[in-house]
Amino acid sequence: MHPGLELKKEMANGGPLQPFLGVFDCFSASVAAPYSQNLFVSGFGMAASFYGLPDVGYIAWSDMVQSAWRIRQILPNHRLLVDIDDGYVDSNTACHVVRQLDRMGVAMAMLEDQARPRRCGHADGKLILALDAYIGKLNAVLDAREDMLVLARTDASGDDIFRRVDAISATSADALMVDGISSLEMLEQVRDRTDKPFLFNQMCGGKSPRLTFAQLRNAGINMVQYSTPLLFAAQTAMAAALDDLFLSDGLLPDPATTKCIGVKECTSLLAANVPSTSRHSLDEPVCR
Repeated sequence: MHPGLELKKEMANGGPLQPFLGVFDCFSASVAAPYSQNLFVSGFGMAASFYGLPDVGYIAWSDMVQSAWRIRQILPNHRLLVDIDDGYVDSNTACHVVRQLDRMGVAMAMLEDQARPRRCGHADGKLILALDAYIGKLNAVLDAREDMLVLARTDASGDDIFRRVDAISATSADALMVDGISSLEMLEQVRDRTDKPFLFNQMCGGKSPRLTFAQLRNAGINMVQYSTPLLFAAQTAMAAALDDLFLSDGLLPDPATTKCIGVKECTSLLAANVPSTSRHSLDEPVCR
């Protein structure tokens, strides 16, 4: 079964889904894989890891498609939600990207209503497309996909949120997201406005409140996305590791006596992505 159809079936059951964990490359996806079947290929993380730039519209559609493809190769049993920003400006490109993601087995793509130059959903200064223009692009993408689901995202604020939620709810989009919601009360109001499955995005240091799974369930939310915990944890851990390295006069930590990861642990994680029929013994690595 196509991952999109599988996800659609689970969404129809109405129960809480495993969270979509934000990943930014194959390594972070490997770390996240044991924790949830649902992974989110984050635009914020992609811009940071692939370009070393903030999430303000630098991503090329071909780079995002290739990134999703690489993750699909090592984790074929996981379901990917892929951030395609505004569809990379025009409807023709958006539809082309959606067809490629659909055919490689991506479960769901996220299309936002921002205009260029775009911003992270939790940043100030966002420009929003005219509603008719966004709905036209969204409908074109919906017509272009076959089995993949489409998550319609609005970055609107104030009363415009409700107008856009109403318009999106009238389309055949499979799910809906309002990014940068500022309070639990607003989240509950938006949730009551639509019958579509609703996804809530949590981002450390972002505009939205920090909410537990229980709080989200009580608000009627059965899908949650964590965009950047692995990216931010990686930055924290790498800086701490380098601080320790220089404070210890260049002496590396000992995996036998500390909780640090060593060669064996890292290799074991990556070896899990290799099909068993072609996996070489970890004790006898083949190097060429």
